[in-house]
Amino acid sequence: MHLAYPAVLAALLFCTGLYGVLARRNAILVLMSVELMLNAVNLNLVAFDVWLRDTLHAGQALTLFVIAVAAAEIGIGLAIVLLVHRARGTSHIDRLRALAETADASDASETADEPPGKTTDTRLTRGEATA
Repeated sequence: MHLAYPAVLAALLFCTGLYGVLARRNAILVLMSVELMLNAVNLNLVAFDVWLRDTLHAGQALTLFVIAVAAAEIGIGLAIVLLVHRARGTSHIDRLRALAETADASDASETADEPPGKTTDTRLTRGEATA
């Protein structure tokens, strides 16, 4: 077997995955692109294992390890994306600048202990913060 065929296919898969990671804005598509890149690495590992005729089949064993890590990565990554989508309403990466809670949610939890008629504003204006 020629090593060039699977190596070229793996390079094309990896470049497609890299393009997907760099160009896509949806977190699900980015995770799918990362999986495509990992599959390109797996193809290279198996191809070099066959080409070198390794008696221990280290490339195939490492491929199984990469598949297990990729499955765990997708499970955790998909759970994070679903939680972010549930909290923010979007899974676009450009709109997820900070993962901290918004100030409105923290203000609502602080003022929940006060009586309904009493409101206190503890936020500083720009002039008070510099003084």
